Amino acid sequence: MTTSAFPSRSGGHLIADALITHGVDTAFGVPGESYLEVLDGLYQHKEDFRFVICRQEGGAAFMAESYAKLTGKPGICLVTRGPGATNAAIGVHTAFQDSSPMILLVGQVGNDFVEREAFQEVDYRRMFGPMAKWVAQIDDAARVPEYMAHAFQIATSGRPGPVVLALPEDMLAATASVAEARPYRAVQSHPGNADVARVRELLAGAERPFVIVGGYGWKRAAAKQLREFAEANDLPVGCAFRFQDTLDNSHPNFAGDVGIGINPKLFARIKNADVVLTIGARLGEMTTSGYTLFEVPTPKQTMIHVHGDPNELGRVYQADVMIAAGVAEFAAAMAGTKLDEIKAASRKAALAEVQADLAAWRGLPPLYKNRATPAKLNLWEVVQTLKRLAPKDSIVTNGAGNFATWAHRFWPYAGIEHCDKSQLAPTSGAMGYGVPAAVMASIVAPERTSINVAGDGDFMMTSQELATAVQYGGAPICIVFNNGMYGTIRMHQEREHPSRVYGTQLVNPDFAKYGESFGGKGFTVTTNTEFDAAFAEALAFTRNAKKPVVIELTVDPQDLTPGASLDTITENARKAKSL
Repeated sequence: MTTSAFPSRSGGHLIADALITHGVDTAFGVPGESYLEVLDGLYQHKEDFRFVICRQEGGAAFMAESYAKLTGKPGICLVTRGPGATNAAIGVHTAFQDSSPMILLVGQVGNDFVEREAFQEVDYRRMFGPMAKWVAQIDDAARVPEYMAHAFQIATSGRPGPVVLALPEDMLAATASVAEARPYRAVQSHPGNADVARVRELLAGAERPFVIVGGYGWKRAAAKQLREFAEANDLPVGCAFRFQDTLDNSHPNFAGDVGIGINPKLFARIKNADVVLTIGARLGEMTTSGYTLFEVPTPKQTMIHVHGDPNELGRVYQADVMIAAGVAEFAAAMAGTKLDEIKAASRKAALAEVQADLAAWRGLPPLYKNRATPAKLNLWEVVQTLKRLAPKDSIVTNGAGNFATWAHRFWPYAGIEHCDKSQLAPTSGAMGYGVPAAVMASIVAPERTSINVAGDGDFMMTSQELATAVQYGGAPICIVFNNGMYGTIRMHQEREHPSRVYGTQLVNPDFAKYGESFGGKGFTVTTNTEFDAAFAEALAFTRNAKKPVVIELTVDPQDLTPGASLDTITENARKAKSL
């Protein structure tokens, strides 16, 4: 069939049709005049397509990235040129570091204005080049199906990540008669038989093995195969930084999270392991405690690293066995593996120790054990209330800050095997992520409870997206830790320059009234009794009214981390500097 046999469509309509071809039914963005033709094209699909209109492009990009995590499908974000694209950059960076498939479609000045520093003109190849898998500009409407198919293919294959496509206005207005592409098919490498045999051999001979899992691509079947493999061979499993839901945190083989503020006993266990198998996780700064968990470049442990991107293998650590394979493909290859029983007794004993260590780590932390008088609002008790009242499959989101430690350390994330993703958090450490992620989750998965844990500074960066929740029937519960400061920076400030406080204080609004201003409910709590009642009411309200809730926790500034009070951090720093 010749191209003339196909209907003539504008470039904007071709973009819209391509999204439908590749199975997209939801996208996030902020409208702009630079891509009006795309919006007009999507109008034709309005019965089958949901465009979630956000309040700021950073929030839209966070929603698209977290959508990819939650659903396993590429997140789509549409923004206008210049300021729209620069606002959205934070989500692109997060998608890159978190290995989440995402496609950012950006309006662009027409080719007749290019290279004149026209209104809102930016060279997106140069801007996004270091933080995206592929950045391109579609200058010919006839090539839209080709470019869009390539974008989906790159975003979802190997190590997934973000793709940015610039859409010049003249291209969007031009017409072309061209066929649609086929729907994309993500491609992942499979492990070779020799590699699988070597992994089995090394694990069978290990007395102190340890497994680290994480990264993108875990689905229910693969998570089930991982769990069965760990069970059959008494393998302790730690989940990489902010991928804690890869294995059910209540499972006997779960050893804890391998990330910021790692349990010292878990750190020592991995340090002293004889074989470490890492599946899907990047061995980056956060997961390796600043590259101290393993020696660089040659770890003393026998290391097996499985990752979808060959470029990630050997990047920092020269593993003994390096396997380029997707997590699902590797999990399937290891399914049904029962290792030799020679080391079974020692491995069973180690699992018992793992559970004892984890239980102690999750118990009442030193911050409250060492207090002379009980705290009016005990944050550990807050998490105990969440564990008691919130559904097990709740989706818990957060941005960045010390407040996140309370969720990471004490909340038992449900495993992907049971309910798909239950943790949405940025390994990039981006503040402001949690509210858009919770808004997205409450819109896309309304049958589940979405709980955002946020600091006061973190919350205020993107809290306007609660308006998006109301517009689309989303009902997240936002729990705001209000201590009047950027807590993480204050902690580091006290460690480096004790008592020289500058640039970290915050003056905040009434968060409860702020929540009410969106038509939702707001609570300010100062005690655990008040929180218990507020959270129970929040659960009932979000289920029935389908509107958001903000619960402000009036946090004592001393309660900065589970391990130590603010005064203790300052005093320890003074002592260290006086030595």
